[in-house]
Amino acid sequence: MWNNIEFARPEFLYLLGIIPILVAWYIYRRKQYQASLQVSSTGFLSGLRKSWRLYLLHLPFVVRMLAIGLIVIAFARPQSSTNKRDVSVRGIDVVTTLDISSSMLAEDFTPNRLEAAKDVAWSFIQERPNDRIGLVVFSGEAFTQCPLTTDHSVIKNLFEDIESGMIEDGTAIGDGLATSVNRLKNSKAVSKVVILLTDGVNNKGSLDPVSAAEIAEMFGIRVYTIGVGSEGTAPYPVQGMFGKTYRRQKVEIDEELLQKVADMTGGKYFRATDKNKLKAIYNEIDQLEKSKIDVTEFQEKSEEFFPFALAAFLLIVLEFLLRNTILKTMP
Repeated sequence: MWNNIEFARPEFLYLLGIIPILVAWYIYRRKQYQASLQVSSTGFLSGLRKSWRLYLLHLPFVVRMLAIGLIVIAFARPQSSTNKRDVSVRGIDVVTTLDISSSMLAEDFTPNRLEAAKDVAWSFIQERPNDRIGLVVFSGEAFTQCPLTTDHSVIKNLFEDIESGMIEDGTAIGDGLATSVNRLKNSKAVSKVVILLTDGVNNKGSLDPVSAAEIAEMFGIRVYTIGVGSEGTAPYPVQGMFGKTYRRQKVEIDEELLQKVADMTGGKYFRATDKNKLKAIYNEIDQLEKSKIDVTEFQEKSEEFFPFALAAFLLIVLEFLLRNTILKTMP
């Protein structure tokens, strides 16, 4: 009937100890009031049947003891509680921080690094309808493409508008991270996350990545860093007089720096050498975030003293009726 019964005033339960005392007193008193009569023989009583009222002799007292017990329980204020554990991932704010430097046009990913990163990041966002998502892009400088929002249709349109060459070329990882942190620092979300994706080495910007990571750590923001690019060299498109040609370009990712940034903020560094690996990384980040979210417990308490009080009242009425009706002439 009730789940997890607790008592708000359990000290009142000690009063139940008076019931055995009352029972002992009742037995003692009954013996004191019993009259004795000496007769030569009880044979003449053998044919007499006991009255049914005799069996009810102690019923009023039993009813009274039950009523006292219920009253004591009611005074202890029994409460039922319903526990609910919320393990959903609602309440996460995520900023996707995307490198759009010219090197992201390398075609070791299909069709290239930038388009592959956009595609995988968008799939990740679609799986998080209850989270606020923001978008920051950077190359030689950084800016917010989309502030935190749950309107995924807006994010989709802004994702489609991203292309390399929108801003000065270069790789300002520190500025990209700092811009993302600025978007999250005042967030009241349960979890604040930056997913920073780059294929290069920090060579531009006004703030170094380690300093930006220190700021992220101060605001409780986790940073997951992803280095994208195949091993060795990658085909890089070059527009010439006779159309597009390709040249092999060495893949240079500052993995030590990205690892340090992730470690400082409680995140993790990943290396993606192809699009499938990039998808697996985003799936792993999703699982990591679910495991890091603190389980929130809700407990609803309801007062349950009324049924006990009502039952006690009905028993008192029953005792009164018994003593003043069918058992009226009995001591």
